Amino acid sequence: MPRFPLPLISALLATGLLAACSSTPEDKTAGWSTDKIYSEARDELNSGAYDKAVPLLEKLEGRAAGTPLAQQAQLEKAYAHYKGGEKAQAIAALDRFMKLHPASPAYDYALYLKGLVNFNDDLGLFSWISRQDLSERDQKAAKDSFESFRELVTRFPESRYAPEARQRMTYIVNSLASYEVHVARYYFERGAYVAAVNRAQSAIADYKEVPATEEALYILVRSYDALGMAQLRDDARRVMEATYPQSTLLQSGFRPRDNPWWKFW
Repeated sequence: MPRFPLPLISALLATGLLAACSSTPEDKTAGWSTDKIYSEARDELNSGAYDKAVPLLEKLEGRAAGTPLAQQAQLEKAYAHYKGGEKAQAIAALDRFMKLHPASPAYDYALYLKGLVNFNDDLGLFSWISRQDLSERDQKAAKDSFESFRELVTRFPESRYAPEARQRMTYIVNSLASYEVHVARYYFERGAYVAAVNRAQSAIADYKEVPATEEALYILVRSYDALGMAQLRDDARRVMEATYPQSTLLQSGFRPRDNPWWKFW
């Protein structure tokens, strides 16, 4: 094994250290106050540069540790992830905030934002083309969104975010019910009557007093008729006539799908 002179080894080590130092990125915030870091982060957020805001907010969180400003940085980092389309990172940041600060006065906002993150995904969840096979679509995001909003309005009924949370909960319930009915109709139109019955019954049992119930009952009537189950058909028809005496479905059949089935407003 070759043996190098000590001066050469020292020179090589020094060169390596200098190279390492030169490759270390300069921290432009090194001499900044926490207020300046926050101001710069806000500027990036306001300009839509969410990827640039996140590292500034992480710096702020570390330097202002233990202060309300650090909590603010955590929430705004979650918001930046959300607006930047990084759903998983946003949820992780919010879960961490709620675990670390269960008594925070901003806890209601954290719940609201968590519901909003999943609700944003939920909007895409209900934007399918009507011919697409919907039976395997994941409903977890919508249900997670509902649970966050439900916790918000239950724990903080006077929160400034509660009224909007209630509206979004109504929308989610209507959407989930309509999803079940949409799938039931999909099965019915393809002759899978037992599957259609199961999905229509799920919509009726799981979602009370929603607009989609009318069509769910009609699908039961038609599916039981196709299966030759006259007694069940007549029972479903009686319930439908009593609940929706003005319904035109029994006379005119399914309504055409001129508009997206999930559009409620």
